[in-house]
Parts: sequence; C-alpha cells; structure tokens
Amino acid sequence: MSAGMATNSKGQAWFCTTGLPSDVVVDVNGMTFHLHKFPLMAKSKKLHELITEQEAKFTPDTVTDERNSENEEKEEIQAAAAVAEEDELYCQVRFSDFPGGPETFEMAAMFCYAVKIELSSSNVAPLRCASEVLEMTEEFCEDNLISKTERFFSQTVLQSLRDSIEALKSCECLMPLVESLGIVEKCIDSIATKVSAMDPSLFSLPDNEATPSAGGGNMGATTRSTAGGDRWLDELTFVSSPLFIRLIIAMKSQNLNHEIIENCLLLYAKKRIPGINRTNRKPLPSSKPSEIEQKELLETIITNLPEQNCTRSSTTVKLFFGMLRTSNILNASDDCKSILEKKIGSQFEHATLDDLLMPSYSYLSETLYDVDCVQRILAQFLDSMEDRTSALMLVGKLIDGYLSEIALDANLKPDKFFELAVALPEQARVYDDGLYRSVDVYIKAHPWITESDREKVSGVLDCRKLTLEACTHAAQNERLPLRAVVQVLFFEQLQLRHAIAGTLMSADMAMAMAHSDSDKSPTTTRHGVTEHDETVVTTGDDDDDVTWRAAVRENQVLRLGMDTMRTRVHELERECTTMKKAIEKIDKVGSDGWRKKFGCKFKTQVCDSHEPTVVETRKGRRTHRTHSSR
Repeated sequence: MSAGMATNSKGQAWFCTTGLPSDVVVDVNGMTFHLHKFPLMAKSKKLHELITEQEAKFTPDTVTDERNSENEEKEEIQAAAAVAEEDELYCQVRFSDFPGGPETFEMAAMFCYAVKIELSSSNVAPLRCASEVLEMTEEFCEDNLISKTERFFSQTVLQSLRDSIEALKSCECLMPLVESLGIVEKCIDSIATKVSAMDPSLFSLPDNEATPSAGGGNMGATTRSTAGGDRWLDELTFVSSPLFIRLIIAMKSQNLNHEIIENCLLLYAKKRIPGINRTNRKPLPSSKPSEIEQKELLETIITNLPEQNCTRSSTTVKLFFGMLRTSNILNASDDCKSILEKKIGSQFEHATLDDLLMPSYSYLSETLYDVDCVQRILAQFLDSMEDRTSALMLVGKLIDGYLSEIALDANLKPDKFFELAVALPEQARVYDDGLYRSVDVYIKAHPWITESDREKVSGVLDCRKLTLEACTHAAQNERLPLRAVVQVLFFEQLQLRHAIAGTLMSADMAMAMAHSDSDKSPTTTRHGVTEHDETVVTTGDDDDDVTWRAAVRENQVLRLGMDTMRTRVHELERECTTMKKAIEKIDKVGSDGWRKKFGCKFKTQVCDSHEPTVVETRKGRRTHRTHSSR
C-alpha cells in the first residue's frame, strides 16, 4: 500500500507505516484501519467528535460508580488501562455502511495525512459522499475534501460526456446519499445536454453482433458510428436500469432527436436482456437479472420508444424482432407487443426470412410458427405504406418465402394459408412463381386435405402472372386440381401466342429496316464506284456487306424457329380444347383418373419444392420436346 499505508497479511486490516504507534482503529464495513487520531481529527469534524467522545469514556475523572464504591471504581479504571496498553490504542470508531466501502475511506484517510490522491470520474462521487459523511467541510478546515471534490466534479467531470457517464455509473451503489447531494441529477443533465448538441447523423446501431465485456470491450462498429470515435454509447449500457430510464426521460424532456433515443434504448435492451441478440453465443453472466426483472426492464424500454418512425435498417428491425420474441417468452403485456409490431410494420421491407420465423409460444395456437403475428405486422405495413412500390415488392417476395417455409407445417390450416397469401395487393408481385412454389409445397405436405381445400389453396395463384417456365411445370403437376391445370394451360397458350407475335414483329421490323437502308444507300461497284457517279468512296464496303448478309441469315433462322413454335401452339390448342370439353365433367370424374380418361398427352412431372427455382429442371425436357415436334 502506497503513501504510508500497508496491509496486514494476517487479516482484513490496514496499518499505518509511519513508525508511530496507532492510537485509533476505524472499522469500515468489516475492515479495520489502524491510524493516528490527530491527522483525522484535523480534517474530519465527524471523526473529531467520535474520537473525543471515545476519549472521554476512558478519562478517570468521568468514570463514576453509581454505588459510590471506591474499590469497584479502581478495578474498572485498571481494566480499561490494561485493554489500552494491550491493543496500543485509545479508542475505536465504527462505520457499518460507509459510502464507497474501505477503498473510498482509504483515499479519504490519505487526504487527511496530506498524501496526494488522484481524482477521477469513477471515484469523485464516492469521495464526495465519503467527505459528506466525515463532515470534511471548508468551515472545519480550509481546502478540505468536500470543496476539492466539488471543484473537480464541476470543472472536469461535467465538461466531458464520457466522464459524466462514468460518474453516473458509480452512483448506483451510493444511493440515496448521492441523490441528496445532486450528483445524479447533474450527471443526467450534463449527458442529455451534450448529446442533444450532437449531429444525429453520427448515431447508428453497430452492424456487428459482438457483445463487449463489462470493461468496455471491442465495439469497433459503435466506435466508428459515434462522435469522434468515443465509445460513450456503449458505456451507457452499463448504467443501472433506474438511472438509465431517468436519463431517457431527461432526453425526451429536451426534445432530443427521436432516432438517438431509439438507438440508445435498442442497444441497452440488446446488452442487458438475454435472448434479444440471437447471434450472441457467449455464456450469460451468473448475475443475470431474474425473469421478472427482465420483463419489467423490457416493458419499460418498449413504452419509452418514440412513437415516430425513426431509423430504417435491417439491424433495427432485427432488434425489434428480438424484443418481440423475448416479449412472448416473458409474457409481456399486449400493449408492448403491439408497439413492437407497429415499429416492425413501418419498416417491414428491411426484415429477413429468419426474422419472421418466430416460434409460437401460445397454447391456443397449433402451428409451429407465430403466423398470426406475421399477419398483424403485414397489416401494419400495408396501413403505413405511402407510395412505396419497391418496398411493397420486397415484402411480397418476403411473404412468398415465408409461405414456403410454413407450408411444411402439418398443423397449418388451408384458411390460414389462404388469408396470408391473399393479404398482399396485386402490385406486390410481378410474377407469381414464388407463390406457386409455396402452393405446391403446401399441397405436397398436406395430401389429406379435401378437393375443395386444394382448389382454395391453388386459387391464390394468378395464372396470368406465371412465367412460361412456371406454366409448363404447373401444367404437368398432378398435385394441382384439374381446374387450376386447365387455367394454366389456357394462359400458357396465350403467352406462347404473344411471344411468337412479338418475335415475328421484331423480325419483320428488322428486315424492313435492313431493306430500307439498302434502298437508300447508293450501290457500290466492286471497284468502289457508285452507279450514280464515278466518285471514289472510302473502303470498308465488304464489312457492311458481310454484316447485312449475317443479319439476313439470322432472320431466316428466327423464322424457322417461329414455325416450330407455331406447331407447338397448335398442339397446345388441341390439348386445351380437349380439356375445356372435359371441364363440365370434373365433378363426375375423380381427379386421379382425369388425365388417363381424357387423353392428355403431356407427361407427369413432380415439382422439387426445395429448389430455388421450380422450373429449372424443365428446360432440358422442353428443348427435347421442341426438337421432337419438328
């Protein structure tokens, strides 16, 4: 121990090493300090009073005997003198709940011994409280500890955002004394004022998912996203929950930017509530809060979220989903869940499929995933959507992927699948290929559903929005109801007609332009002289002639391909005519035997529902059929 103080190796005791015998023992929270009374009495009014009181008890003039027995009086005086001589002390002082504990008292004692102490943002609040308990006022001694700590606190700590947060963190174990001294309020006001003066564009949640240690840890992303590389936003997460909420309320009272407040709350929830961060695989600390404490903290954080829509990013949405998932586990209030669903719905386009796959924790639901929650979030998105076509298309793709995942759930009812599939408006999907894949997965995973349910599920498809490849696959998918297959065949025929017409039109326009250019340009002889005059022209005519001839050959090949496509269209028309005639007899004939009964010529194919594109495997077969038709 420095500054003339050393620890006794035999127990929890501190001894002064100045060479003088100790004449006072101070017990601080179970640790004893063997000191000299005069330095302590010179600085601390409280210790002066306690030591003086102790000395008075051992003065012979004050020792009285109620029974006026001289012999007993002499025995008591002798016993007291023996104890003093044995322990080499005269009095004892005890502090059972000293602010800051033995470490803080040690620094106060060193100050009394005129030893220089280093004040910091982490020890100034405990020392200020200790000096208040010891009554180390300016009236009792000039330039005392109270005035010294007050100056350092106001002139140094409150001038720095990071130091103010560090001082606020140290106040947790000093309640309620630190509150009565105004230190907490001053720290909170300083933090809120300095944050409100910052540029909101400097604030963003870290993209990385690493959780730093209690000592500050590695928060590179946070460091880069905050002002001047300062890690104050990360350090704020180590402030105790009551003080942190008071700080948020103070920020709101100063009309602080809503985005900053939201980011502070989200980061605090991520670091203080286990389970919100899915990717954090580190073991939880043994001193983690109880479920009741976690629930209270989570509900407090959610209710303090700004109502306004703030940051729109995948990181923010992921944290909101984590909080919603934890709310279900901790059985938080329905109001809190509604707040989170509204927050997610306002930026639903930034969500991922992994975010949506939330397990169902309700005993009333039979499904594996919480489909009802996703429906509510989608409804919030559609209500808040303001001419965001690109966002709507992203959500449409997201919902189609979600439908494909939940379609494998045996407990998912056809009505629930249908409701979620048709919840999106028509413009959310350019093509229905993704929706077709989810329908195929559902019918394959639920072979026991009735024919009417199969038609209802497949009825979510708009066959006009299926690509030609998807139409080809669906036309050969024997799991689909007959009515759906007929519709697919009909629109496949329309698509082929439009494709042929468009291709032929393009070819005709190209030929017309080529002939037009040929007629307008003067004819060049082999010697480079035109038929109209004898002027010599530049070289390069051979290249133009080759290019024109190549275009003619390509157009001829294209027309040959169109003839082949016409043949295929005629075949499809014949098949479609047969199918239309059979439609009237669908109710009388079972779906298993319709192909055989009505003589459909295409082969049966099974859709591989787990491939990213359901029609990739059909390209080779279509090419083979095209050559066969020739």
